Amino acid sequence: MSDYRSVTIKDVAARAGVSITAVSHALNEKGTLSDETRQRIREIATAMGYQADALARGLRRSRIGVIGIVLRPLDALEDYSPPGIDYFLRFAGAAAVSALGKGLSLMHVADLVRGPVTPLAFSLDGYIVTDPVRDDPVVALLERRSIPYVTLGRDLSKPEATNWVASADADAARQGLRHLEEQGARSIAFVGGTDDNSWNADGETAYREWCEQHGVRQRMFRLPEGLGEQGGHDLVPNLLNGGVPDAIYSLTGRHAAGIQAGMRERGLLAPDDYLLACGTDADQTRTADPPITAIDLRPEILARETVDLLAGITRGEDPAGRRMVQSRLIVRRSSDRGIAPGA
Repeated sequence: MSDYRSVTIKDVAARAGVSITAVSHALNEKGTLSDETRQRIREIATAMGYQADALARGLRRSRIGVIGIVLRPLDALEDYSPPGIDYFLRFAGAAAVSALGKGLSLMHVADLVRGPVTPLAFSLDGYIVTDPVRDDPVVALLERRSIPYVTLGRDLSKPEATNWVASADADAARQGLRHLEEQGARSIAFVGGTDDNSWNADGETAYREWCEQHGVRQRMFRLPEGLGEQGGHDLVPNLLNGGVPDAIYSLTGRHAAGIQAGMRERGLLAPDDYLLACGTDADQTRTADPPITAIDLRPEILARETVDLLAGITRGEDPAGRRMVQSRLIVRRSSDRGIAPGA
């Protein structure tokens, strides 16, 4: 592993086979380099762990009382204010307040491995990385730079890791599936996302287990999170292929709202013709007609636990990780046929 504190601009230039001036221009958006050359130099600098800013290098030698947060699902969307996704706003706001309570400030940072990043970003005491994907490049970068971090959600590529906090996603999915079953569903279609993270993986595992336990055929679909409501709407013909399922469990709220709209266009209304539930509460689930049953992931509690774990790590302590937060099912009209559990 390279020690980024000893890597110089001369080292980067030698590795890239260019002049020191070219490296400076590539990293500072100057000069007339081609986009291809500029990008190649940046990738080499990142891989070597080059830190251009002398102030940031000095700051990394001591704590400065600031932690960072990287919202990986929003990095993937390339949109930091997508409509209806209030989970991340709730989490980030609660994290900021929790940080203040520990004498820390919270800095929001965009994707650390794309485009120009302020050198100050690498001087922070530590990072919260939300929903990392398997072999996440941001996690790899933080490790190369020896910057402490905590993930919200397990890192699937690091089963031995303890530096994480997560919602009990498998339990939440089981709770949602059990509710649909109690309301009369015998066949349930499952709609997950495509990001290779623990939230999607745990939801799919719970669904497969439910199908196996009940001896029913799996009807599993995956949609890119970025397709939003339109993606859910466009999925409806595939959902109906082979007949109307008794129920649909969609992990993403925007997908669920789109599914409901697409089903309505075909004269199928929840909860009369099918049941609909969702793995995360969102503005779309609350304002849909009818409102959609959803899982409250309790982001405020997740934020408090995540900040607490990271603060302990940055102080040189060895706090217990692998913290699980139980979610809460909010039953709404889309899946409520008035059947009491166990009836």
